[in-house]
Parts: sequence; C-alpha cells; structure tokens
Amino acid sequence: MFDLKGKIALVTGASRGLGWAMASSLAQAGATVILNGRDVQALEQRCADLTARGWSAEVEAFDVTHEEVAVQAVAAIGRKHGRLDIVVLNAGIQHRKPIREFETADFRRVLDTNLTAVWMLAREAARLMIPAKRGRIIVTGSISAIAARPTISAYIASKGAVHALTRELAVELAKEGITVNAIAPGYFATEMNTALIDNVEFNDWVCKRTPAARWGKPEELGPACVFLASDEASFVNGHVLVVDGAFTAAM
Repeated sequence: MFDLKGKIALVTGASRGLGWAMASSLAQAGATVILNGRDVQALEQRCADLTARGWSAEVEAFDVTHEEVAVQAVAAIGRKHGRLDIVVLNAGIQHRKPIREFETADFRRVLDTNLTAVWMLAREAARLMIPAKRGRIIVTGSISAIAARPTISAYIASKGAVHALTRELAVELAKEGITVNAIAPGYFATEMNTALIDNVEFNDWVCKRTPAARWGKPEELGPACVFLASDEASFVNGHVLVVDGAFTAAM
C-alpha cells in the first residue's frame, strides 16, 4: 500500500522544513524525488542524504518565480524521465507586518511565490501529465486560510486563493486522470517558524490553543503527502487535507 516505486516526483521548496519532510517521505515510499529550491548547496546535501539511504533523488535548482527558467526546468524533467507523475508545490514565503505598515511590493512578492508560481507550475505539470492520463498535483495550503490571525494578510490571501485554486484545478483536470489536492498544515516546528517558537508568549498560545498541546513535527506531514500521491488516493480530489493536531476543530 502507498507504493510509489517508479514514480517521478518534483517537490518545490524541498531543502528544508515541510518540503524536505514531504520529499523524504516520497523517496522512502519509492519515488524518484527531484528536489527543487534556490540553495544549490543545501539541495545537494539533502540529495546526498537521501541517496545514502538507498533512495532515489536528484536536484533541479530554480527560482519558482522566474517563469521562463521554471518552465524550461519542468520541460527538462519531462525530457529526461519521459513523464512527471507527482508534483508537490510547496515553495512559499512569509512577510509579517500590520496592514498599516504593509507595502504593496511585499504583498505582491508573497503572492508571486505562494500563488502565481503555484498556478504556473501546476500548468506546466498538467502539460506533462495530460498525455499520460494520470498525475498527482499536491499543493501546500495553510490553516491560516481557515482560521486567520493578524499581521500576515498577504500570506493568508495567498493560501486562501491556493485552496480555491486547488478545487478549480481538480474539477478541470479530473477527466484527464489527474487529482489536485492541498495539505493545510497547522503550526509545525520548522525553520520558517523559528521566531514564533522562540517567542514565549506565542509558543504558549499555540500549545494551549492546539488540542494536541504541541507544535507539529515536520515528519508528521510526510505520510499525508505520500497518501495523496498514491494510487490509493485516486478518488480523493479537490480536497484540502488539514493536518493541525485538531487546531481548527476546537472552539
């Protein structure tokens, strides 16, 4: 069950945090994982970590916001492997400012990475998947699109749009044998959240607000990604899978 042997998977933002956790889980399940990010050295180290365990991995470094480069990179993957079975669109950024201090340029920068790049790479993945009549597109959403909090307006806007985009693409691509789903993580102990974890007041709030009474561990997200990427999830489509220790279920 959940065997991904022979599958080709591209994971964006794969050098750390949740992207690395999902990439590791996909590789462990048997997929050849193509690690994407901007830090070539970090990606090569991660690739070496996977291959040292006997798993299959490659590096494809590019900035997801540079459309021409990204389009060429995905096409190159298609030429090399003959197909692309799974794409995990995880690359994302955050910018924390009260709305009165938030610059338009920063708002656009967040949306360019978290939304526009997701749409563009989903399009390129679909172009490779449609001829095969099979594919899995998995997008990293966020519980912030469900339960908002202050000072992250651009991030919340981008993730809310990503959830909506997931549903639209699922409806559009279902007849092509492609499923499109999102994973909405809760509060996970990642590098991106280091400042929040170190903030005693915020850390205390997360632990009290989350019924599990703790931050999530990145490795707890990987299996959800493997499931959505698997043949067993062929009728799961247009779904936002919340992985949050019951945060959004609680009053």
